[in-house]
Amino acid sequence: MMHKPLFLVLTAIFSSLVVQPVIGAKGFSVELIHRDSPISPFYDPSLTSSQILRKNALHSMDRLKHFQSLIDQSTIQSAVTPNGGIYLINLSFGTPPVEYMAVADTGSDLIWIQCVPCPQSQCYPQGSPPFDPQASSTYKKIPCGSDSCQALPRYQCSNDVNDCQYLNRYGDKSFTRGILSTDTITFDDSNGQKTAFPTSIFGCGHNNLGKFRSPSAGLVGLGGGPLSLVSQISTQIDHRFSYCLVPLSASSSSKLLFGQEAIISRPGAVSTPLVSKAPQTYYYLSLEGVSIGDKTAQAGSSQGNIIIDSGTTLTYLESSFYSSLETIVKDAIGADPVQSPSESFSLCYGSETNINVPEMVFHFSGADLRLQPVNTFANFDDNLVCMLIAPTPSDLPLSIFGNFAQINLQVEYDLEKRTVSFVPTDCTNQ
Repeated sequence: MMHKPLFLVLTAIFSSLVVQPVIGAKGFSVELIHRDSPISPFYDPSLTSSQILRKNALHSMDRLKHFQSLIDQSTIQSAVTPNGGIYLINLSFGTPPVEYMAVADTGSDLIWIQCVPCPQSQCYPQGSPPFDPQASSTYKKIPCGSDSCQALPRYQCSNDVNDCQYLNRYGDKSFTRGILSTDTITFDDSNGQKTAFPTSIFGCGHNNLGKFRSPSAGLVGLGGGPLSLVSQISTQIDHRFSYCLVPLSASSSSKLLFGQEAIISRPGAVSTPLVSKAPQTYYYLSLEGVSIGDKTAQAGSSQGNIIIDSGTTLTYLESSFYSSLETIVKDAIGADPVQSPSESFSLCYGSETNINVPEMVFHFSGADLRLQPVNTFANFDDNLVCMLIAPTPSDLPLSIFGNFAQINLQVEYDLEKRTVSFVPTDCTNQ
């Protein structure tokens, strides 16, 4: 196996690629479907909202641990737990285009799908035939000596073929192995238009096992590394994308927006710098403190101390930071806490006490973001209300700004200015 650093310059990777996407003047947008929403193919109507939240909270802790393992050890695996992928996206591969559903993840880079040949013993059932490269007139394999191949964290070359063979391992022991390739990737815009990106780099997976689940055919990385979707199409989308996440109970989908459509146009937006740190897959922000009224819990160290992530349900704060916040939350509510229904949650109250959930202000560097009760507390089984912010274990000094905290906010990533912006939005009407 060969290992290369991930700080290769994007220009060097993509200079040999001719990309002529078909994009509307305003950019484009696609539906982002929560795995457990009523419109998802994974939806299980037998589960209560409390059971769904508990399940996602457990996935959140697994994801947190994988993030930390990558940061601490620089291990060459992806941080996402495939079975815990929160959001799904539809996209098509090849010419003619064949549509698939895949996990969309801001904590991963590589795009990959299952490809023929894909023996039953080496691939998971996805509910539809795997992608057949021979049926696409625009499919090409990437040679082993190319810059894009060397941008992979792990790749292999054999003596008899010049194909770039990739291997992505995941924190839960799942893996995908195959050939790094190029082909046209097409999105169906929310407005009915098609947006195509020729010569897109992706992994054609021929050996994909672990906790992957049908009907997802693979994964679309939205991280900051050079092989992610947003990095590959960066110049075509004006270096920006955004999303707007609806509440889990909503009957409409969230939105993922690219280019001009991603720009926040309404008043009241606040912006904070992205901090460059390793691994470059993750989007790091600086959180200085959290306040309720005139009381503030201060972060011990704020420079690049929190990852903003759409795939983690809860928000996690480093343990001493969390303890300070919990103290001022308890003071603001004034009622006696009750036993948590799950180890995933640290602060709960009986719903019969009719508590008033306080507004919290997250003080990012240069941006004071006001969070509403829907972002910070949730009901459990009609008799409990629990905070959706939790402490990280003492051996995991990492904070994550999770997706519940981002509900009903348009969140814009400007990859050229290196900023993330927020504005309150009714995402069900986006």
